[in-house]
Amino acid sequence: MDAMRDWFEALLREATTVLVGDEVLLMNASAEDSDFARFSQARVRQVGSVEQRELEVELVRGRRHAGACLTLTGAPGEDGPRVRRTVERLRERLGALPEDPYLLYNEQARADPGAASSERVAPARLPAAAEAVEAIQALAAGADLVGLYAAGRLARGFGNSLGQRNWYAARTFSFDWSLYHSADKAVKCDYAGATWEPEQLARRMDEARRKLAVLGRPAHKVPPGRYRVALAPAAVGELLRLLSWGGFGLKAQRTKQSPLLRLVEGAERLDPRVRLVEDTRAGTSPNFQEQGYLKPEAVALVDGGRAAGALVSPRSAREFGVETNGASAAEAPEALAMAPGDLPPEGLLERLGTGVWVGNLHYLNYSDLPACRTTGMTRFATFWVEGGEIRAPLSVMRFDETIYRVFGANLVGLTADSETLLSSDTYQRRSTGSVQAPGALVEDFAFTL
Repeated sequence: MDAMRDWFEALLREATTVLVGDEVLLMNASAEDSDFARFSQARVRQVGSVEQRELEVELVRGRRHAGACLTLTGAPGEDGPRVRRTVERLRERLGALPEDPYLLYNEQARADPGAASSERVAPARLPAAAEAVEAIQALAAGADLVGLYAAGRLARGFGNSLGQRNWYAARTFSFDWSLYHSADKAVKCDYAGATWEPEQLARRMDEARRKLAVLGRPAHKVPPGRYRVALAPAAVGELLRLLSWGGFGLKAQRTKQSPLLRLVEGAERLDPRVRLVEDTRAGTSPNFQEQGYLKPEAVALVDGGRAAGALVSPRSAREFGVETNGASAAEAPEALAMAPGDLPPEGLLERLGTGVWVGNLHYLNYSDLPACRTTGMTRFATFWVEGGEIRAPLSVMRFDETIYRVFGANLVGLTADSETLLSSDTYQRRSTGSVQAPGALVEDFAFTL
């Protein structure tokens, strides 16, 4: 029995009973039961659990609509009256609102509710929170570990008064941590997914300890300039997340605000080996969006180094006269995947030869948005490599590069495997977003200081 889903269904039925005339109700639910543990010096400093139920209610009459967001208790008997009152208040507001020329929601359920409905419960294998915490502490013994473990059940639901029902549920975990050395020296790591594998965590912890030992060596300094670099999947993932800020949305492209506009218009291209896909099937996000449209299993965004498509929300579909492909209102990827290449991951340092190994990037932004020029800082453990071996740590450096060089003219290759990077964001609620990224080998990567 699924208490989260039963709660959502009960509220949807109750809210539908107060509709009048040709009113249509759209309802989105976000629910989670999550455990958290915060570590410092490899000790548990804070633990807690969160049970959260949120509801977005939208009332539509003709081309007018009004919405409200509610934080609820999870008990239908208490939440039902609040939802009914909310619908009645929204009805009062509708008369004072103008018509919305770009309003579009899925009306397929008028003819066939089942065709628009869906259910996806993702398989998972997670330990109890106490078991995970004990495993982390055992592996971190003797090290100064700081980090956050979050795990538990997430659910998203959509329903409308036309009979459509969509449900997504998953149990996931994320462990975002650093092994601290001294001053600003640390090795940042993460481990996340739906299947907990102790061997995988142990491997990552051992790798972090080896890098931590290198941080004790005297730092190597390199002047600003262009260097051959190996980007770990986490660093590639940060660049892909930055591109997601308007890079793939139809609205940003049609209004000339996309950082990838030159790619879309054919003035620039990426390396022919670059393929980017919104891969809902392999991701960890729901396969439906807030107006009830189902998402395709995959949407090609870049193929063969050329623009191949865009994420189209219902509003953009109405505004620009095209079909929606189930994108959210933000038109940002929620399961972005970069296709792997053919470089053996275990041989990446050897292929690098002499240059810079970059594990993480942060503080990313655009220094020249029309040129898709990005800037940011290396983060934590970045190393100088000679003869295919890590020799010394490097101080924090700032880079300034265009995506057209990094994933275009200067791309040597991508690793043959990808890493699924689940979002560890917990702002307001735990995120369901993910990025699949390989490692990358790049020539003439520009460090400015």
